[in-house]
Amino acid sequence: MVNYISYIYYPVLIGFLPMTITLIFSLLAYQNVRRIIRRQIPVVRRRLDQQLTAMVLIRIIIFLILTLPFTCLQMYTYLTKITPSSNFYIFAIENLVSSIVATLLNLNYAISFYMFCIAFQRFRRQVKHVLIKKYWRRCKLWCFFGKNQVEPEPVMNINSTDSSGIIE
Repeated sequence: MVNYISYIYYPVLIGFLPMTITLIFSLLAYQNVRRIIRRQIPVVRRRLDQQLTAMVLIRIIIFLILTLPFTCLQMYTYLTKITPSSNFYIFAIENLVSSIVATLLNLNYAISFYMFCIAFQRFRRQVKHVLIKKYWRRCKLWCFFGKNQVEPEPVMNINSTDSSGIIE
């Protein structure tokens, strides 16, 4: 099982196969945009296609940079099998590096959003539209629902014989 994990699972299935697939499809998208540039289509559409391709290429580069260290570290961990009893100092360093690499791997999922917001005006416009125009209005309606309704207040009846004193 250790051989499968160290030689097949992390290097191939988690590491290089997804990287290779994303690299191939990003190159195909790049070639498609190059082909679109040669066609007679409006300049605005051509510019939007170029921005979309740039977004895909940036995403692929970020994916490669942030995923490759995790794959290499996992292969190293399974091949060396360092335990706290063998060398505590190296084990502590390995755990520190593992934590940093895991943070980078998790950053992989959030950094695309921030990179696209920084780099592309069209993406910023779409995010603003979705967050403010759609969700903020829904939240406002939900939070303030029923705040402006008028309700009758219960009247106290002092002459009543029941113990509650409230007439419904």
